[in-house]
Amino acid sequence: MTPRRAHLIELLLALVLIAAIGGTRVLAQAAAEQDIAAEAAGQVAEDEFDFFSDAPVVSTDIVELPPPTPRWITVGGPLALIAFFFFLIGFFWWMVPFQAHTLDINLHRLPTGVKRGIAMATVLFGIAFAFGASEIWYQLRLHGSAEAYFAQMSLGKLIAFTHAHLFGFTTSFFIIGIPFSLQFNHLWPYQWVFPIGLSASLTDVMSWWGIKYLAPSFEWVSVFCGILFSLSYLYMLVGLLRVLLFPEVIWVTDKDAGERLGRRRALREAAQHREGDY
Repeated sequence: MTPRRAHLIELLLALVLIAAIGGTRVLAQAAAEQDIAAEAAGQVAEDEFDFFSDAPVVSTDIVELPPPTPRWITVGGPLALIAFFFFLIGFFWWMVPFQAHTLDINLHRLPTGVKRGIAMATVLFGIAFAFGASEIWYQLRLHGSAEAYFAQMSLGKLIAFTHAHLFGFTTSFFIIGIPFSLQFNHLWPYQWVFPIGLSASLTDVMSWWGIKYLAPSFEWVSVFCGILFSLSYLYMLVGLLRVLLFPEVIWVTDKDAGERLGRRRALREAAQHREGDY
């Protein structure tokens, strides 16, 4: 990559970051104004309502049904979001090409406390994912659909919801994805598991905004990304726990498979020789 292109990319990333900061500030301000207006309207309605009056309740509000959402939003919107997911993967594939053996770390050689901590963190994050899945099931049973669930959610709550999930997804995939990618740094397909799961998490969160403000069809994007990042995390979970908790299990994909199998054969042959001596 030429220095000029690198500087151009840095400038674009800086502009994206500035736009993101400005956008979140505008969203926060709009959410605050919306909540204040809703609270004020509720207070006025409560003050003017006479529970003991015989007069009929009169409302001058006109209920107007919104026009049907055009297909370029209901169909094109989810497709564009899926395209963004693949663009994100392709962008980082282009920016960070695969390099084998750049840092050779074997989890088997880490201190015992580190291995125990990584194994515990992996399991606990897996439990957190399971509770998250159960919450989805609960909310769908409670509200009937994802559209109804996000419709009753205020803008301020959606902002907090987005913040919490982005922080949780990033933390969990970072803590689990780093040791997984270091352990299997010699296999280029394994280097896709971590970024694909994290990109799917980001796209999933973005689809919630589409469900609330654009069209219910964004739910299909959420389902697709939810399955994708769940499989990604499950694959890393199994791989790490197999290495940390079951070190005697050797797969041909292990970077030290030949060395460990050689030691195992040597021990077996030595045991056979000792048995033959008697």
